[in-house]
Amino acid sequence: MACLLETPIRMSVLSEVTASSRHYVDRLFDPDPQKVLQGVIDMKNAVIGNNKQKANLIVLGAVPRLLYLLQQETSSTELKTECAVVLGSLAMGTENNVKSLLDCHIIPALLQGLLSPDLKFIEACLRCLRTIFTSPVTPEELLYTDATVIPHLMALLSRSRYTQEYICQIFSHCCKGPDHQTILFNHGAVQNIAHLLTSLSYKVRMQALKCFSVLAFENPQVSMTLVNVLVDGELLPQIFVKMLQRDKPIEMQLTSAKCLTYMCRAGAIRTDDNCIVLKTLPCLVRMCSKERLLEERVEGAETLAYLIEPDVELQRIASITDHLIAMLADYFKYPSSVSAITDIKRLDHDLKHAHELRQAAFKLYASLGANDEDIRKKIIETENMMDRIVTGLSESSVKVRLAAVRCLHSLSRSVQQLRTSFQDHAVWKPLMKVLQNAPDEILVVASSMLCNLLLEFSPSKEPILESGAVELLCGLTQSENPALRVNGIWALMNMAFQAEQKIKADILRSLSTEQLFRLLSDSDLNVLMKTLGLLRNLLSTRPHIDKIMSTHGKQIMQAVTLILEGEHNIEVKEQDYLRSSFVSFKTELYLTLSCFSMKPGNAWVYSNTTKREVTCPADLVLF
Repeated sequence: MACLLETPIRMSVLSEVTASSRHYVDRLFDPDPQKVLQGVIDMKNAVIGNNKQKANLIVLGAVPRLLYLLQQETSSTELKTECAVVLGSLAMGTENNVKSLLDCHIIPALLQGLLSPDLKFIEACLRCLRTIFTSPVTPEELLYTDATVIPHLMALLSRSRYTQEYICQIFSHCCKGPDHQTILFNHGAVQNIAHLLTSLSYKVRMQALKCFSVLAFENPQVSMTLVNVLVDGELLPQIFVKMLQRDKPIEMQLTSAKCLTYMCRAGAIRTDDNCIVLKTLPCLVRMCSKERLLEERVEGAETLAYLIEPDVELQRIASITDHLIAMLADYFKYPSSVSAITDIKRLDHDLKHAHELRQAAFKLYASLGANDEDIRKKIIETENMMDRIVTGLSESSVKVRLAAVRCLHSLSRSVQQLRTSFQDHAVWKPLMKVLQNAPDEILVVASSMLCNLLLEFSPSKEPILESGAVELLCGLTQSENPALRVNGIWALMNMAFQAEQKIKADILRSLSTEQLFRLLSDSDLNVLMKTLGLLRNLLSTRPHIDKIMSTHGKQIMQAVTLILEGEHNIEVKEQDYLRSSFVSFKTELYLTLSCFSMKPGNAWVYSNTTKREVTCPADLVLF
């Protein structure tokens, strides 16, 4: 069975292998079972806290032999248990150790061990599985490969407090999306784990709580179930509220707040419910204070940002709770100046969390300023805030850059700020750099913000046009990502509003009539609507109509005729709104085209019918 470290690591370790390390492995092959058992016990004692010894033993082939002994029917239960303990200790070393264990197919062997009737052996296997599955190098899917594993783990929950702790921890780390949530939910995770919230063991309560937080995240089905679950006569939300009280450990407060936040966002709890307004929100604001550890402040801010993101009233309440806006400014003060730090460990700690703190602060500022003009003003007036956001656009961390762009996009919904702060700090310059080369997730938000900067009242519109934005936006309309296509055409629509003929000609030339036709037949209705809006803005005055239609008239008329006569499928959930909007838009476009007609000799005759260009107020631009 092959289970090797990567070659460079293996060679460096082999050069340091000692005779004693080889002696431990040799004893595993002794014909006397008692000597083998003693050898495993001695190995266990030798590897505790010794990563070098762990690496040596892995290179010398200890893992395959330990797994063989663990799976042998002739091995005593005590020997199997000790083998599982040693394997768990090896897994607690480096990530390379875990990779080597995975290469040796340790997970199937340990899962098979869970079928044993011996509780101590089961607990040892679960403890080792817990260590392996909580490693970042272990694929979560390995837990779900065998369909019999999850129901068996559910059955083992009743065996002891250790099985409860380890299994809940495995579930919370291996539940990474809706598919995993569905599997666990369908196998009775809610019913089997709910009563563990009242366990006498703090560790069991915490792991059960973490399970519910990952199960409820963006999952209406699970959340609606949780809100009605009774445990010892109390509803689950009431238990969560008790767990986020000030006298409870911070970890418990945070995780309980997460559970309530996720249930609220999933629609199971109203945003104006007292458990959200009076309990969850204040708890999360407390987590942002200087008194908390840096990692707690990060988690608190990110959870609060998620809670208030869609709700204006929660944003207003949060903004005036414990001076939150000013409190967040402190997130940018890490790491502290080196001269003020005498403890190198503290410096390392600050450096480690500095990116996370800035990311969390940007996220929360973005949520706070999503809707309310007064809140946006307070954020921008916070000390050096615009400079910090602009600096964030060029951060090395993609996550920080994304959060900074989101924050800037949120603030760009303000007409006043577009005309003042955004112009004073020339925000468009770093934004254009971001748009030149960034991952799609950043491009989507950055291009959304560009739509706002291109509105007719924005002072940034002209310099953006001069910096080559037309070609950049036309390129976005060709993206495979529907959101980028929408944003590209939306920005062009805003750019064409009351624009000079030269700009309109540049748009048509860069976009090309072929691409325009592709957009008019796009399967995404939002793309189609914005393309029609672009056409309306291009054909806004008699001279512009004459110029554009003289060169592209036939193609434009053909494309628009197809739209006017076509039927477009609309999702049921958006049917009434989008259908009425689309019919209205077709009518508007028809009226526009009715303002002129082609006469013999290809001359376009323009009538005096009043027309409007299409744009969108800053507060309504995008999400």
